[in-house]
Amino acid sequence: MGAERKRPRQQEKKTLNRSFGLLVLLGVVLVLAGLVGLVYAGVATLTSMFLFGWLLLVGGVIGLVHAVQSRGSSYFWLAVIVAAVNLAAGFVILRRPEASAEALTMFAALLFLTGGVFRLAGSLVVRGSNFGLALVQGAFGILLGLLILAGWPGNSLYVIGTFFSLALLFDGLSLIVVGLGARRVLGMVSDDRGPQAGPDAADTAKRSPMDQEQSHI
Repeated sequence: MGAERKRPRQQEKKTLNRSFGLLVLLGVVLVLAGLVGLVYAGVATLTSMFLFGWLLLVGGVIGLVHAVQSRGSSYFWLAVIVAAVNLAAGFVILRRPEASAEALTMFAALLFLTGGVFRLAGSLVVRGSNFGLALVQGAFGILLGLLILAGWPGNSLYVIGTFFSLALLFDGLSLIVVGLGARRVLGMVSDDRGPQAGPDAADTAKRSPMDQEQSHI
């Protein structure tokens, strides 16, 4: 009976161990891709532009099909417009990836700049418990936005690729940490854990009801 319970538990443990191993493998692949992207930032920028363009095209086609299927609804024209915008944006990005990288670099710089200004102003007005951290984050966002704007459009060939590669690198590291930690915790779990009766419980089970009543008296 104990062996029959132990067998499925071991199978579940092996399955979980294999799943966490695949998670670690995926993290290693993402880390390697991030490192290669940091070395070849220009190639990473163009690759991210092509991926973004194809994602917009696929999303536009799916949205257009969904709009046609729901053409009797009230949001039909809105869905058609959104799908058309996605298709047009994806087509433009695939045709002109360099110009699209310049536009996205400008957008990223303005995003960092405005976000840093609002975070810096908010930290000065509120002055909460995380005042120092918010102040540093706001100043860093403003500095990063100004640096990107100062080198634009010449830096547009590697800014997007660098951000994309850093995202892959940190995502891969987080997957590796989670996978290794989960496998370590899983290895600490013993297969022999279970309800085990001690010698006192076994002696109590062997005693007759009359003896148990006398012992209580």
